[in-house]
Amino acid sequence: MAEQAQEQVKEKAQEATEKARTTLRDQVDSRSTQAGEQIGQQASDLRTLSHELRNQGKDGPARLAEQAAERAEQVGGYLTHSDADRILRDAEDYGRSNPWAVIAGGLAAGFLASRFLKASSSDRYHGRTQPGQSQLGAPTATERFARPAPHVGGAPATGPATTGAI
Repeated sequence: MAEQAQEQVKEKAQEATEKARTTLRDQVDSRSTQAGEQIGQQASDLRTLSHELRNQGKDGPARLAEQAAERAEQVGGYLTHSDADRILRDAEDYGRSNPWAVIAGGLAAGFLASRFLKASSSDRYHGRTQPGQSQLGAPTATERFARPAPHVGGAPATGPATTGAI
């Protein structure tokens, strides 16, 4: 009985793994084709820019735009015409041959993600508070210290600490 249950668990795990692989392949395939088409459009725009620059007599920038268009077409064609297995295999090969580049890329992606999260959390925080009010509805430090001091013994308090002038 235990062996049968163990076999069923193993079978379910293999099915789940295969389903995840299939989903990943499908996603990579569709996203890479989409990205390749967009990059191809950008390459076309760069070629148009290159022609315009040549017409204006700006050969140096036109040459740079033409080279960028050629590279973009190569990348776009690769992404459009490669299947998911080839892209994943090429990414794995690159990672094996250039581990430091992958580590640097991971660090850069992590840094960018942390900056994005920090910026978005700051925006969310400021979006919840009203001007002049802290998050919990309590007065801000400016409001707290700008209030006049209470009267003590019937006479108003005076001096720089009670007027807000420091």
